[in-house]
Amino acid sequence: MEYIIAAVLGLLLGGGIGLAMRSVFKTRYENLKEEAEKEAEVMKEKKLLEVKEKFLNKKAELERETQTRNQKLQQAENRQKQREQALQQRQEELNRKKQELETMQGRIGAQQKALEARNAELERIQQEEIKKLEEISGISSEEAKTRLVESLKDEARTNAQSYINDIIDEAKMTANQEAKKIVIQTIQRVATETAIENSVTVFHIDNDEVKGRIIGREGRNIRALESAAGVEIVVDDTPEAIVISAFDPVRREVARLALHQLISDGRIHPARIEEVVAKVKKQVDEEIIETGKRTTIDLGIHGLHPELIRIVGKMKYRSSYGQNLLQHARETANLCAVMAAELGLNPKKAKRAGLLHDIGKVPDEETEMPHAEYGAKIAEKYKEKPEIVNAIAAHHDEAEMTTLIAPIVQACDAISGARPGARREIAEAYIKRLKDLENIAMSYEGVTKTYAIQAGRELRVIVGADQIGDEQIPKLSDDIARQIQEEMTYPGQVKITVIRETRAISYAK
Repeated sequence: MEYIIAAVLGLLLGGGIGLAMRSVFKTRYENLKEEAEKEAEVMKEKKLLEVKEKFLNKKAELERETQTRNQKLQQAENRQKQREQALQQRQEELNRKKQELETMQGRIGAQQKALEARNAELERIQQEEIKKLEEISGISSEEAKTRLVESLKDEARTNAQSYINDIIDEAKMTANQEAKKIVIQTIQRVATETAIENSVTVFHIDNDEVKGRIIGREGRNIRALESAAGVEIVVDDTPEAIVISAFDPVRREVARLALHQLISDGRIHPARIEEVVAKVKKQVDEEIIETGKRTTIDLGIHGLHPELIRIVGKMKYRSSYGQNLLQHARETANLCAVMAAELGLNPKKAKRAGLLHDIGKVPDEETEMPHAEYGAKIAEKYKEKPEIVNAIAAHHDEAEMTTLIAPIVQACDAISGARPGARREIAEAYIKRLKDLENIAMSYEGVTKTYAIQAGRELRVIVGADQIGDEQIPKLSDDIARQIQEEMTYPGQVKITVIRETRAISYAK
């Protein structure tokens, strides 16, 4: 900066001072130039040194990589040499074993030839001995073989029959014991409940003033409710109670829920009654489907047709002697699964058949068919497997059992229905009903014995062969069935089996 100021002053002053300043500038310029050249030289040398250093580092790094690569190649070469040596040793070992094998084959061939020669000699000696024996005994060798085989057959047949009889006797002694053991274990392993249902539902109300509103002017409200729900409603002097009567539990439930909604809402007139009943029917249908789904999920049963699921849910509203049908079906399904597992059968199929065995008891339409046959027809319609269909059809002996699941379902159905606490019927009434069944059959001429079995579901009638002929058997069975139907009240149906047999007894003295 000071030089620039001096230069400016020199220009201003002119003359000698300007010349002096030029000299100073020139000298300073030369000095700066010389310093710049020195600095450039120093920087050049420094850069050369850096380049040289980088070169040396790269060279050293390359040498190390080369050395490492050479080492790896050397190791690979060594491994290759070791493999070649191992292969060579293996080849030598194989050659040695091959030579030993050829030597052994030659030895075996020689021994085989010697053995063939010895066998030929033995055969010749045996033939000579056989000829001598035939000459001595007077019979040929073929005849002797035949006699020996026949004697061995007789002995084996006798022994086999003895073993068979022993096995049958042992099975007879242990079969009942084993069967009872399995049944007891099955019952003990299944927890059960008891549900009580009947043909009437008592609907409780807060006060008797509501009864008049339910009846309506000239009884129009109660008639509309009975017509829409399909039930009979009894409004009497019973305090704070209305009785809903119907044999169809679904209808009773619809009427009960409809009454509850009507009383809660306060608007009770025929149009409103029909609207509420229709709405409640839809709700009950949805509840039935939901119950069926929940039941199948709880039991681990999959793949049921939606219609079968609805039928299973509908069982919730059906009962027999106080035993809820859905609870009975669940209990039978669990019993079947346990018993099938004990017997080494498929528990899933048994559980499925147990759940569906009574679906014929909740028909959507009236039918004269027995519930077992009707249930089998429904199951077949919705693509259930043949063994499931047969188990449903045969659980009351109305069809021939063709699978092992069928007797399991029959036994578990009886266990669930006959266990203590399952049904509300008292013991005295139950025994009286069985005696009445037997007495009706005994009242017919020619009947010698009667047995009520399967908890009163079947009546077996024994007739004298000398008093009744075969052609009279069907008529006797029909007559007994008709009299039982007219004179007795019982759940489900009763199967009447008439048996006629002829026995001939003789004594060996």
